[in-house]
Amino acid sequence: MRRLLSPKRLLQGLALILLLALLTTAYQFHVFQRGWFLIEEWQHASAWRERSIWLPDYQATLQAMPIEGLSDDVSALTFDPDRRTLFTVTNQKPRIVELSLDGRILRQIPLVGFGDPEAIEYISRDLYVITDERKQLLVKVRLEEDTPFIDAADAQQLALGIGMNGNKGFEGLAYDPLGKRLFVAKERDPVRIYEVHGFPHTNPDKPFAVHVVDDPERDARLFVRDLSSLQYHADSGHLLALSDESRLVLELNSDGKPISGLSLLGGQHGLKKGVPQAEGVAMDDAGNLYLVSEPNLFYVFKKKAE
Repeated sequence: MRRLLSPKRLLQGLALILLLALLTTAYQFHVFQRGWFLIEEWQHASAWRERSIWLPDYQATLQAMPIEGLSDDVSALTFDPDRRTLFTVTNQKPRIVELSLDGRILRQIPLVGFGDPEAIEYISRDLYVITDERKQLLVKVRLEEDTPFIDAADAQQLALGIGMNGNKGFEGLAYDPLGKRLFVAKERDPVRIYEVHGFPHTNPDKPFAVHVVDDPERDARLFVRDLSSLQYHADSGHLLALSDESRLVLELNSDGKPISGLSLLGGQHGLKKGVPQAEGVAMDDAGNLYLVSEPNLFYVFKKKAE
């Protein structure tokens, strides 16, 4: 009994417990995958920089600016190239919020019949898709300059009963206008990025046919704990994936392989403090990145001059 309770054995037991705890934490937070990714990013910088977004070159030019005039937290973000503004949604008091490119509120449009809107995505002029997270609904909406409100009952809807998991459903959207693909991010348990073909249905002369592509092997490369938002980059065909819990924006190539990253920790990319809870990312046609974070903070990242 003395041998089992000796200080040396107690220290060895505590050290083993601590080591197991550290390994478990490292596994949960994908520490080893993230470390290997940083090595690969450095090794392939010259090959990828000219044909990708290349997030390591971005620096914060506006950070943690409060979005004045909102009592509810914003979620998701999309850029409208026609209006040259940004759109986000709130879910406790459901509404669409239009923002200027410097984070000022331009207008708010109430949403009727939406349970938990979590993302909004620009499709074409005046046309958007909104997700209802808990119901796993995609809702096609038309938003014009004089639209007073939007009622889900009047809109085209698509229900996707994929991996129903309460409040861990569809968190992000991105649209490929050339391939007519709508990317839908499932938050976690497990993290997934689905490709939806055929929605929104915009051509009345063609039948309404929807096809959903799921690639678990591709998504297994995502060493993030969750997904909050997506952004498609038409010039490269790459996708940006935002993770709140991992404090990271990842650039994925057309095969879904992570090739560059933007850390949202303090001290990285010009950030004085870490981004507390990143909820939405968008990119304009000049390549500038916009990010919103709870509690209603606004960020802008721009690429450093050559």
